[in-house]
Amino acid sequence: MEPTSKHVVVIGAGIIGASAALRLAEDGHRVTLLEAEEPGGPHSPSFGNGTFLSPASIIPMSGPGLWRNVPGYLFDRTGPLTIRWRHLPRLAPWLVRFLLSGWTEARFRRTATALSTLLRDAPERHAEIAGRMGRPELIRRTGLIHAFIDRADMAKERLAWEVRRDLGVKMTELGADELHRHLPALSSDYTFAILVNEGAHCVDPGTYVAALADQARRLGATLRRSRATGFDIRDGVLLGVETQDGTIPCDAAVIACGCRSKPLARRAGDRVPMESERGYYVEVPAPAIDLSIPVMPQEGRMANVITAHGLRASGQVELASDDAAPDWRRSDILLRHLNRTWPGLKMDPEDPSLRRWQGNRPSTPDGKPVISPASGCQQIVHAFGHGHMGLAAGPMTAEIVAALVAGRTPPIEISPFAAARFKWRGRGTKRVSGGQPGRDLHPIRREA
Repeated sequence: MEPTSKHVVVIGAGIIGASAALRLAEDGHRVTLLEAEEPGGPHSPSFGNGTFLSPASIIPMSGPGLWRNVPGYLFDRTGPLTIRWRHLPRLAPWLVRFLLSGWTEARFRRTATALSTLLRDAPERHAEIAGRMGRPELIRRTGLIHAFIDRADMAKERLAWEVRRDLGVKMTELGADELHRHLPALSSDYTFAILVNEGAHCVDPGTYVAALADQARRLGATLRRSRATGFDIRDGVLLGVETQDGTIPCDAAVIACGCRSKPLARRAGDRVPMESERGYYVEVPAPAIDLSIPVMPQEGRMANVITAHGLRASGQVELASDDAAPDWRRSDILLRHLNRTWPGLKMDPEDPSLRRWQGNRPSTPDGKPVISPASGCQQIVHAFGHGHMGLAAGPMTAEIVAALVAGRTPPIEISPFAAARFKWRGRGTKRVSGGQPGRDLHPIRREA
């Protein structure tokens, strides 16, 4: 039985919104893609992604014993994760939840297990979508390498690699000789690696997101340049999405606008404790070296990959407000790592050809995205908070969204991603994360 066609407004045209819009259009729905900026542009975290499409990207940032590193995150300005001091009071509640989410090995494993359902077939899904759009060259299935100084360096992350193996990620260990056969330009300091056999990467994430949006439009979707401000909900029924330019009548809506999703989720009945993980990249046009396989040098926690525009090093986690000015020293750190990792590169940080970028990843404290119907209206679907894995998780998230809109059973178990996981009920009170006991936190516009 074919699904009943609906008018669906997808709020946001990053990787999640564009993927959802395309999948909904394929289902025969009338889709309005709501985005103030050009899809695939540098405003979106998708644009500066590390490009990895990896079934191994299932390890949450928070794990057992992480609390011991917090002082270092506050004082070390050169590490892969840093917290800006003056933003600490506002970030403190999120940080407490973040540390608790990975406090025990059991919690850590539960999160990784949930994330594996989103990512285990990501390379295949992306390759199929790119081929269907007539852009197969955008996805390359070469595998991915995680490089270590030595085997003892890898052993420091024993739990993470053990969890990956337990969840079926196919990996091959590489000794020094084999590693340098794959990557002859790599520093001789690296003597051990793990090859993620089924890993893939996107050679141009911005162009890929734009292509998804264009394909959706070819199937009848409409791009409307505006920004959502709320919802018109009456007696629990969605009548439209309110925007800066008026209300768009619709039958369903998808919140997929990254860091801007938080206030919209609240207007749909859910308080989600989401903050921005600010990431950076530096890109070297026409580098003096080549990489046949993308690499993650583990001590730098940065993706090294040849994109359509040059050699990109992408990474860093900086916790601060969304609107804080970029700290371009973070991209200089990435460049220093590049020069150490690839001795033949020898890039001057003052070289005017270097490209630098900063973007905000929408991140929940427990490391899992929010993919579920909204508490205040089942016609509104949440699809945000993917943190580092938005690009890889785009296709499966889109499948879940399409199923929820059509009333089908989602292809995977989605209870771990429900917005309701952030609600807390005490004796005789109702509290939604961040609210006050006993208050009705239902910030939906209601009309008689």
